[in-house]
Amino acid sequence: MNGVKKGWFTPLISGLLVGVLIAVVFFVNFKQLNSANNSKLGANESAAEKTYVPPGKLDTYYLFASGGHSGNVFVYGVPSMRRIRTIPVFTPESAAGYGWTTESKKMLGKFTWGDLHHVAISETKGEYDGRTLFATDIQNNRAAAIDLKTFKTVDILGPIANLNGPHCAAFVTPNSEYIFLPTRFSAPIGHEYADVSQFKEKYKGVMGAVQYDFNKKKLHLAWEVMLPPWSYDLSDAGKKSSDGWGVMSTYNTEEANTTLEVGASQNDRDYLVIFNWKGIEKEVAKGSYSVINGAKMFDPVKTPGYVFLVPVAKSPHGVDVTPDGKYYISSGKLSPTATIYDWEKTFKAIKNKDFQGEAKGLPVIKYESVRHKEVEVGLGPLHTQFDGRGNAYTTLFIDSAITKFNIKTGKVIDKIPVQYSPGHAAAAEGDSVSPDGNYLVALNKLSKDSYLSVGPSHPESLQLIDISGEKMKMLYSAPADPEPHYAQMVKADKIKTIEVYPKDTKRPNSVWKEKDAHIVRHGNKVDVYGIAVRSHFVFDAKSKTPDVVHVNQGDKVTFYITNIDLDEDITHGLGITSYNENMEIQPGETNSFEFTADQSGVFPLACTNFCSALHQEMTGYLLVKPK
Repeated sequence: MNGVKKGWFTPLISGLLVGVLIAVVFFVNFKQLNSANNSKLGANESAAEKTYVPPGKLDTYYLFASGGHSGNVFVYGVPSMRRIRTIPVFTPESAAGYGWTTESKKMLGKFTWGDLHHVAISETKGEYDGRTLFATDIQNNRAAAIDLKTFKTVDILGPIANLNGPHCAAFVTPNSEYIFLPTRFSAPIGHEYADVSQFKEKYKGVMGAVQYDFNKKKLHLAWEVMLPPWSYDLSDAGKKSSDGWGVMSTYNTEEANTTLEVGASQNDRDYLVIFNWKGIEKEVAKGSYSVINGAKMFDPVKTPGYVFLVPVAKSPHGVDVTPDGKYYISSGKLSPTATIYDWEKTFKAIKNKDFQGEAKGLPVIKYESVRHKEVEVGLGPLHTQFDGRGNAYTTLFIDSAITKFNIKTGKVIDKIPVQYSPGHAAAAEGDSVSPDGNYLVALNKLSKDSYLSVGPSHPESLQLIDISGEKMKMLYSAPADPEPHYAQMVKADKIKTIEVYPKDTKRPNSVWKEKDAHIVRHGNKVDVYGIAVRSHFVFDAKSKTPDVVHVNQGDKVTFYITNIDLDEDITHGLGITSYNENMEIQPGETNSFEFTADQSGVFPLACTNFCSALHQEMTGYLLVKPK
């Protein structure tokens, strides 16, 4: 050993090894290594340790949960289950000034609320790609797109012609070609009047196929499919070998028109609707449609070969395609079994016309020809998620539990109770072609005795379950606003947010220097081009009172305000006392609201989003001169 005396080498190496060992033992925090940003759950950790995300560490997943009739989306971090954002979508939300700004008012139209039931993340090759979140409003027949760079709703389409309650939407195809919106309620096309006694003849079901332009951030209706007068529930798109196909559940094939609780539960079986969307797309391109209320309506009875029916246990809710695209799983709410269907058998049955008859002009495929397995999961099965290891997890509304079973063998592996009555569940990347398999969140409808009482209206709950091992383990329970209906969980590193809007000096109506702030009057129209910056407003730089706006009673006033603070997390707001006007302006953003100055007098205005130590001083006045 050159330069090292013989006899020193062994003690030297030994000393280094001991030093490294001591450093590892005393300075490396194994719990941190096993918590945030690590997909492997520690087998010997307690539930508290598995969900604890210490300060300075971030969650591993985003959970986007539908807010039901709040009309909004709730965002949680997983595994901490900390609620980190509410995204206003179909309902005004004053904290963000959503519903008061010019753009959000235009998107919301005449509606002041929505019923947001399902969310879906855009996909590329069957993987969540983190670009956009889609949602639908079942009460007002609308679809929305939320940009996941800003967590803001960027477009709302609707009311969409001919639809009546897109309950089972939105579900996207593997490359986000379409968002399908099958509707829960049947009604006469175009809301034409027809008594319910004419239900079987004049009422129809409809499925809408909506497309999204990712560059222009705009939704548009591509085409629709006319369906029998049944109620369409959940849906899913095929994957891999079943790409190009879709499936949705339907109930009330009895065609009852009143007291559905009884009337729609008469038949032993209802149907799954299997549709070849790529084939329908080609037929529509060839002109195989009629135009109804401006929509291209495809009729599968007039152009057969693209829509088929498969028997399912009565009153189904969920239908879910497995990650490998080989199977689809559904169950009836009133049956204790889930059926695993085989796509290849389905394609073979269609090719061989292995039908048992037809319903409303649509072929009914023989159940026995497409069934793979029947699994006794428990009472009230609703919805199924996957872990990527060949296992499925079905929520049981009546049993208040979740059953785990193997898709290939149909063997039940485990069952875990939840509190109470789960509707849906969301697994990590659970609707994609490669679920992560670490976590499952049960979205429960009831939570009685779980939390401190807040009166007769209880919170609802989200329960985090460890599904990384053979047995499921309950980790955490978080209260939720009504109604946690559906959710999708995506890896945090797939979401690429911006922290500050880019400075765009060509942006219409923006002002980037205080000296350029100005007010323009044309007759009774007053446009204010101002800036917000810590800790003041400038509306008219040439005025001795730059933070005061003078208008006449009856003027139509528009405030265009640019937040020229380009520092992260410095958001401003602008609210006008007694004028019911408020908006948020994020760093680098330009926002606007418009109103008629119909009240004369002095109206203080102020920043509504705490922005600095002198936030209280960030004020001004709107002076409205009486007529």
